[in-house]
Amino acid sequence: MAEGSEEKWGKKYLKVASYEGIKGKVKKVLLLYSGGLDSSVMIPWLKEHYDCEVVTLTVNLGQFMDDMEEIKRRALSLGAKDAIVVDMTEEFVKRCIFKAIKANGQYDGYYLSTPLGRVLTCEVAVKVAADVGADAIGHGCTGKGNDQVRFDGGVLTLAPWMKIVAPVREWGMGREEEYEYAMEHGIDAGKLKRCPYSHDDNIWGITSEGKEIEEPGVSPPFEKILRVCSTPQNAPDESVDVKVGFEEGVPVSVDGVPMKEVELIRTLNRLGALHGVGVTVLIEDRIVGLKVRGVYESPAAHILITAHKALEALVLSKEELFFKKGVEAKWAQMVYDGKWFEPLREALDAFIQCTQRWVTGTVTLNLYKGACRATAVESPYSLCDVSLATFERERVFNKNASAPFIELYSLQMRTVNKVRQNGSE
Repeated sequence: MAEGSEEKWGKKYLKVASYEGIKGKVKKVLLLYSGGLDSSVMIPWLKEHYDCEVVTLTVNLGQFMDDMEEIKRRALSLGAKDAIVVDMTEEFVKRCIFKAIKANGQYDGYYLSTPLGRVLTCEVAVKVAADVGADAIGHGCTGKGNDQVRFDGGVLTLAPWMKIVAPVREWGMGREEEYEYAMEHGIDAGKLKRCPYSHDDNIWGITSEGKEIEEPGVSPPFEKILRVCSTPQNAPDESVDVKVGFEEGVPVSVDGVPMKEVELIRTLNRLGALHGVGVTVLIEDRIVGLKVRGVYESPAAHILITAHKALEALVLSKEELFFKKGVEAKWAQMVYDGKWFEPLREALDAFIQCTQRWVTGTVTLNLYKGACRATAVESPYSLCDVSLATFERERVFNKNASAPFIELYSLQMRTVNKVRQNGSE
């Protein structure tokens, strides 16, 4: 440790000294490790300030660009006693993403990629912490973000006895001070410093924050920010049609070819990203009360939920659709707010699953320069009877029943207006 660093990093920048309450009581920390600057700095910082062993955990949820072996090597080079990588991609799709598709899961246009990912990360962390004998779980969340709520709440729900260590909430360092700390402790931060934005990703989407993104009055420089999606200007000049097949609300095929869960989503991610589909700019109302803007890339999510909505519109009744929209909004809010383990979420899932029995069929979508439109939909459970709905001459629908129906349907509206008009004279 560099001379004088205890004074500088242990006191000057330690604005919230909450770690003093458990310092000496923590012998081994299981650190949720992404391989980025925050979590990389945490390994030596935890060893220095908690005098503890650090084991890192990286949960693979089908990240677009992360190299899991490189992440593992980096953690070990920084002093981790062990670096554990657990691949949960398939389970993530089956247990979380498929529920999100059935719920048309969006929070103001955000497809909930990060909050959905935190669910399995919490579950795996609790299990691995027990396996390695860790008495605390550490994460790199700030005191301003949503993920601290999701991680702390999830871990403490599953393991109430577990201690939580959150260095970024404790040390008071900003990004520049983290770079300085890294350099003073022999951490090569050059590679980590190249990107000015903070990214989080899994197979369901990428979130980007920081710099110009957080300034609502500045148009985001998309060509610098986007990691996988084309901008509309760079997308192909020719549109493409894609057909997605569903069975009881679950996507099962692309263009008539049956696919396993992960392969299907990755296929649509590649196709959607090429055509610039699924890019959202959103000002979030964070759990802690802040409004913060983010940029999101969710190509497959946008395609699949657009298709799922179109199929539901064909096969569900008017009352089912109307009621389900309210359920969907509550479901999305609960997932965003870190309440996956709240019993109400399970109850909402039960209702949603009840509606999916009929959501079977094929949807054709057209992708073109960022736009995704459902252009055709077919289902054996279609409620659209062309023989009844047609404007052409037909003898099935009794038009003579319309006039007396309208007379009764509008009776109360006509009555109240008549009474109140007379009362106002």
